[in-house]
This record gives sequence, C-alpha cells and structure tokens, in this order.
Amino acid sequence: MPGRDELISRLGIAYNDNGISGRRIFGVVSMNRNQAIALAVAVANVSLILLFPPFDVYSIATSQLPVFGGFDFYFRRNQHMVVNTSVLVLEMLVVLINASIAALLLSTKKPDLMRRRIGLQNAALLVVAINLVVILLFPPFESVFALTKATLPTFEGFYFIFARQPNHVIVTTMLYLEVIFVLVNGALFWFLFRDKRQTAMTPEQAYKLMQEVRQRGK
Repeated sequence: MPGRDELISRLGIAYNDNGISGRRIFGVVSMNRNQAIALAVAVANVSLILLFPPFDVYSIATSQLPVFGGFDFYFRRNQHMVVNTSVLVLEMLVVLINASIAALLLSTKKPDLMRRRIGLQNAALLVVAINLVVILLFPPFESVFALTKATLPTFEGFYFIFARQPNHVIVTTMLYLEVIFVLVNGALFWFLFRDKRQTAMTPEQAYKLMQEVRQRGK
C-alpha cells in the first residue's frame, strides 16, 4: 500500500500537516475560502495602517527631538508631524506575518482518521501571532528629558500605545529585538513540534481521501 505522501502526489493535490489546502494549478496552490478571508483582512489592515500611520511630533519644547504623537490620518498631517517609519514598517511586518500564520491555521483540516491529538505546531504559531500583537500594543518608551539631558537614557517602561504618556518616544531598537526574539523562538518551537513520521495509509483511509478530493473538485 503506498504511503500518504506518495498517494497525494499521484492525485496532484496540495497536502500539508494541517490537511488538504487546495489543488495545485500550474504549480500554485489555490486558496480556500477561509484563507481568502484572511488575505482580505490583511489587505484591509495594511490599508488602515497606511492611512493612519504613527507620527512623531516636533514642538517648541522638543524642537531637537520629536515625541511620539500617536496615529492620525496621513492627509491631515502638518509641518510638525513626521511619520515614524520604523514603527510603520514593523506594523506592516506583523500584519504580513500574522496573515501567513492565519493562512496556515485556516487551511482545510484533515479527516478525523488522520488528525493529530494535539496540534502543537498550530499552538506555537498562534502564540507567536498573539505575542506580536501584544508587543505592538505595549511598546517600550523612553522620556524626552532622559534622552536630551541625562548621560544615559532612562527606560520608562511599557505603555499602551493608544494611551501614550506625554513627552515620550518609542524605543524602536528594543521593539525590533522583541519581535525578532518572538519570531526566532516561534520558529524553534515549530520545528521542535514537527512530526516527521510517515505512516502508510490503509485502504479505507485512501478511499476516504480520494472521496474528499473528488468532492472538492466538483
């Protein structure tokens, strides 16, 4: 009896650890409905991020160094407002990463006969996505006074980004380090939980798989 991977290759479908994710059309895997919704949500988020980017604001008191001014409509900015490109790029990166994770998690699940008892890989991806969102919502801040007057910068702590403190700036270096730390650990856990066992399919399992593929092709 051929193994699962060999049978799936003969059938010409795309199959991963989460199950059948679609047919291969000219070497490209088509998306299912849930993945298309996740892609649409990601595009909407990117549009909102570009329309309402994070701004740094120059003032009379902080003419040498801008302070974090929150989010505002891009076409309503004035001469004292500068887009914080570091935070903007990081926001885009997190949206794209979470969209990729959602595409994996929302792929068509396996039949009950082949489903794992615990989806540790999926759990690791979900934890990574949640951590990235939390990191963006609570970034590290430093005060302007500490950056301009003191010999060494004074770390002020983590604040909710929509309830910013006055005269504070985001520590983008630390923010990027946090994101890299989460991504590296998430990748390590994903590979650690990877199941490399290849099991042969029984005739009943092969028949059910072929029936599922036939129904998806209608």
